[in-house]
Amino acid sequence: MKYQPIIGLEIHAELKTESKMFCSCRNDSLEKRPNFNVCPICLGHPGTLPVINKKAVDYVIKAGLSLNCKILQFCKFDRKNYFYPDLPKGYQISQYDLPLCENGYLEIYGRKIRIKRIHLEEDTGKLIHLKNENYSLIDFNRAGVPLMELVTEPDIRSSKEAKEFARELQLILRYLEISDADMEKGQMRVEANVSLRQNNKNVLGTKVEIKNLNSFKAVERALEYEIQRQTDILDSDEEVIQETRGWDDKRQRTISQRKKEEAHDYRYFPEPDLPPLRFTERYIKKIALEIPELPNQKRERFKKEYNLPEHDIEILVRNKELANYFENVVSEIPLTEEFEKNIPVNKLYKLTANYLITEVLGISGDSEISHFILPKKITAENFAEFIVLVYKGAVSSTGAQRLLKEMFITGDDPTHIIQEKDLSQLSDRNRLEEIVKKVIENNSQAIDDYKKGKQNALQFLIGKTMKETKGKANPQVVKEILEEKLKNKV
Repeated sequence: MKYQPIIGLEIHAELKTESKMFCSCRNDSLEKRPNFNVCPICLGHPGTLPVINKKAVDYVIKAGLSLNCKILQFCKFDRKNYFYPDLPKGYQISQYDLPLCENGYLEIYGRKIRIKRIHLEEDTGKLIHLKNENYSLIDFNRAGVPLMELVTEPDIRSSKEAKEFARELQLILRYLEISDADMEKGQMRVEANVSLRQNNKNVLGTKVEIKNLNSFKAVERALEYEIQRQTDILDSDEEVIQETRGWDDKRQRTISQRKKEEAHDYRYFPEPDLPPLRFTERYIKKIALEIPELPNQKRERFKKEYNLPEHDIEILVRNKELANYFENVVSEIPLTEEFEKNIPVNKLYKLTANYLITEVLGISGDSEISHFILPKKITAENFAEFIVLVYKGAVSSTGAQRLLKEMFITGDDPTHIIQEKDLSQLSDRNRLEEIVKKVIENNSQAIDDYKKGKQNALQFLIGKTMKETKGKANPQVVKEILEEKLKNKV
């Protein structure tokens, strides 16, 4: 490539506290009733005094520790002054020169992406622009919601790397249970700064900021578009203009919003109504002890303990509830009555992952998942018994699907359902030979095709046999019988 992309991200995430950042109003930015969770403090009435939400502070420290940041033992809040209709005070309480966390990193594809800072601030209200009207409405339910902002160094070098950084951050926030970080609901918002520099040169290009990135696909596609747009400009010997651009998802392009010749002067100064914060080493260590196993640690452990393919591990790890259910199931496998010590446990681990991913989640290939719905009626013990029965061939693959469906509906144990619904796999060789003989007699064309060397004919006959047994026949035994009988006809 002639040019190297230089990308930095600014990511906001709403924190999952019960109350807002500086008042006791309920923290629910998804409240449908406009201006319902509001009070004089979050509406910016004169004479009101903010009070710091301790839980929000603890959450940001927890995020910082999980992202290898240094936690500042002395920090403060600042006023960020600017006027906008959804900011009734005329300023936002944020952090400037002394944030809670700084100098961290997150590893993506084996590269450390440095994190410059993580700070805490309050969210603004929400403007609602009406079509064909010359006015807008304001909903202040979101005003004052605790907002964590993370700023990276310009270490990202591709749109894919930027997308993966955002995805991994979302996953960490969910594992920490400090934010749902749902981008579609606006609980996590991404802005990207991108410029191009010629390879082998240290001179940075002109930076363009991209806003309105509300999905991981939007992050990747907006950056791809912007990189190509800037490349075309430079190849035409023109200059890239420093500006803020928005992402138009319908037209799949960035659009100019405003030119930005120089940084806005927000006239930061210390928030006079809030005291500075001091943290002892003991306090920080106490929060560190609350950090659970993080996604990358789980990936390493799943690889070591369960020897699963990377694709399966990634799907399991990307949903903590799914990963927990998987582990509950495999922990029950040696305890089932059907389990035999000579069964290779690693194969049962793989089979468990397969059924959870392909049947319970309905996922194949590189499809993405959002949230795992726990099959509440199927206990981990019953699912473990199901896996062992499938492995031992007690049911066919078709029978296993029917069995799993019945387990979802009734919650019964699989052995009982197999007996009640007559789902046991037919492996009796004498019975299957009779059925195979009948299939051969009724499909002379397939026999002729097989004689001519058409291997598809064998699969056709296996399928016919399975149909005759309503999917209950053991396909491996059927194949062996067919091959023996067809051998005599060739």
